Amino acid sequence: MSRNSLFGMPLSEKSIRKGERLKRKFAKKFGYTGKDEFPLIAKLNSILGSILNLHDVFSEKEGTSLDSEKGMVIGTIRMGYGHYRIGMAIASAVNHAGYTPYWFDLLNFDSAGARMIRYLDYWYSLGSRLSQKSKLFNRLFWDPLMGKWYRGLEKNYPVMATAEVLSDVYRNLDPNIPVLATHPFNAHGASFAGMKRVLNLIPDNCPLGFHLSPDALQVVQGPSEYFGFRTLRGMITPGVGKGIPQNQLRAVGHYVDHELLAPLEEDTHNRISRIEKKEPRRFLISIGGAGAQQDLLVNIVKFLWKWIKDGKLILFINFGDHKNALEYFRKNIPQLDNLMVMHNQWEETKQFVQKALNNEISGTLHGFLHENTYSAVYTTNLLMRPSDLLMTKPSELAFYPIPKLLLERVGGHEAWGAIRASEIGDSTPECVGLDFTLQVLHMLIEEDDLLKMYNEQILRLKQIGIYNGAYRAVELALEN
Repeated sequence: MSRNSLFGMPLSEKSIRKGERLKRKFAKKFGYTGKDEFPLIAKLNSILGSILNLHDVFSEKEGTSLDSEKGMVIGTIRMGYGHYRIGMAIASAVNHAGYTPYWFDLLNFDSAGARMIRYLDYWYSLGSRLSQKSKLFNRLFWDPLMGKWYRGLEKNYPVMATAEVLSDVYRNLDPNIPVLATHPFNAHGASFAGMKRVLNLIPDNCPLGFHLSPDALQVVQGPSEYFGFRTLRGMITPGVGKGIPQNQLRAVGHYVDHELLAPLEEDTHNRISRIEKKEPRRFLISIGGAGAQQDLLVNIVKFLWKWIKDGKLILFINFGDHKNALEYFRKNIPQLDNLMVMHNQWEETKQFVQKALNNEISGTLHGFLHENTYSAVYTTNLLMRPSDLLMTKPSELAFYPIPKLLLERVGGHEAWGAIRASEIGDSTPECVGLDFTLQVLHMLIEEDDLLKMYNEQILRLKQIGIYNGAYRAVELALEN
């Protein structure tokens, strides 16, 4: 990374000094010397190895060597579920292309970088939870922080400089193996380590300087996002000749798994058929990695209860790996366990999903809870196929090819995902406030036009390649 400029624009001496101070502070705090060695091996992932041929990368003695010729590194971090979900989509496309996806989670290592990330994630998760408990905190602090304060390009330079602390775990990789990074920290660390083929997969549509990694190829999901980053809209003082050079930016489409795209037409026609046959709706609630929005989701389930009880609605709730979320639901909906069938064994969950695809569902309320993070995240992927509607905040799931009711955002950056999804037409806009959310839910249950419109639009979007972003990212990695 250049010490003097970002995308050809000079940095101020003040920013450079601030970056060096912050890097020294974090290096000292978390024990980074730049001299630690991390020999790397790979092991087949116990959950997704059989599905995606996914291999986890560790610094251990026992395991297999990484294949630099037929492998690609998926750089990610377990911070919430979003970066994992994008990583799984990319890993799916890598595997489909005939290459081995190597899962490179920076938290898999006993490193200074891992300690730094855990420190930062503690404060992020705390802020996310507080934002759901206090509207004042959300309005005055969290929403501006997520949507505005991380916007300025030069303002984010000190964070980019500090990311050198993350670089040591990359240094034993072949510098020519592609690195597809789902978080800018992964892209920064790989670039500092001298990796030559780094793709920075920007996770959502909000134009933030924080998302950029200047020494990588910037990859975005859509045209408006491309425009925002190309012009550095809101990130710099406007001026003729400024912006990201076009050879450093690509728009590829939405990051979606091959396992969801290959059967998409069949799944979508099945949804339309269920609408026409007046079969019970199948709704899916996916609780995110930070476990936010529990009050809102409890109120939604209470509203849906009469349809669930009468057999007119089948509800899937993926609690992820949040036992506390399940207990919160049980506490606030005492009758929950009277109807809910729990699924917490991975093999049984996969069998249940297959039965649902075969239209062999018994029971109208199903909960899913898995201790393993991979199964916790991927369960939502599995359940999307037999579901008619996904209820989620407008984060990374806003880009997936299933009709969606987008709930109120957690952090300002998520608003842009809702705008994208509603404008391309496979989703509601962001539904702000409980009353409006319940109004929309009632329509989606009792009337057919919205759901049918979203499904028909998904078929059109599939034909024009809107959802092919993961495939295209892999193609770019092979071109570089």
